[in-house]
Amino acid sequence: MDTEIKVVVNSEYSGLRLDKFLAEQEELELSRSFIKKLIEEGKVTVNGLHRKASYKVRGGEIIAVLLPPPRELSVKPEEIPLDIVYEDEDLVVVNKKAGMVVHPAEGNWDGTLVNALLYHCQNLSGIGGVLRPGIVHRLDKDTSGLLVVAKNDLAHQSLAEQIKEKKAVREYWTIVHGYLKNKEGIIDLPIGRHPRDRQKMAVVSNGKTAQTVYKVLEEFNKGFTLIQAKLLTGRTHQIRVHFSYLGHPVLGDPKYGPQNNPFGVKRQMLHAIKLSFIHPRSGELLEFTAPLPEDFQRVLAKLRG
Repeated sequence: MDTEIKVVVNSEYSGLRLDKFLAEQEELELSRSFIKKLIEEGKVTVNGLHRKASYKVRGGEIIAVLLPPPRELSVKPEEIPLDIVYEDEDLVVVNKKAGMVVHPAEGNWDGTLVNALLYHCQNLSGIGGVLRPGIVHRLDKDTSGLLVVAKNDLAHQSLAEQIKEKKAVREYWTIVHGYLKNKEGIIDLPIGRHPRDRQKMAVVSNGKTAQTVYKVLEEFNKGFTLIQAKLLTGRTHQIRVHFSYLGHPVLGDPKYGPQNNPFGVKRQMLHAIKLSFIHPRSGELLEFTAPLPEDFQRVLAKLRG
């Protein structure tokens, strides 16, 4: 049975194409091509009327989207070692190693965190659909650190809401090039798909709101800085894009910074070091810390020594 989701158009989106507007709605998390398919199938209405994908939305309109039920889970469980930090009947907190993809996608159908979790847990929340069961938030392939996964829909909805309402705290440590002018502050710059390179994100005027709180932890005489960053929003590549835009790309990140680095690191020095949230069932505040991985520690040792 289809699930109906309704979205009210804010005035700031007036004039935007219907398919583009829906693609930007976080609660849907749908690709533009899939949205066009739904529109063609008559599963999208604007104030009760069927419209084309090119229709320009207006503030105050109510858009209803009928989502088909998720396909039967076809991702295979795999016996892959996991660093489980915490687990109970509702959720599991994992310290993800760098190099592991979080969920299956084109080019990465196995060997992912989801494959490993399906073997370990058997049951995960179905809200994330076929390819992302239980996944409430993500980490880039080459970002290490803490990630919480929901085992049931109650936990998934609660955790997603806490992230949306900025009640969950996600803290990262990262090493960036150069020295920041301000030692702490908030980077509030919208992020969207790069206008020319569709594999990258960028700071763009019509992007989604993206906010990163940062604080300089340590400066090194070799032209690098250790930074604490906390996410208020969760855009793709957010920390990497924000600091690159400011002229301080993350060390080891060839996508948004120099191709080579003096330390020979093979991945961005970005680690999700702390995670805290309210337990969906007990209401207890849970706080977790993941120690810096060896490659991160080696770079810090070289910078300090």
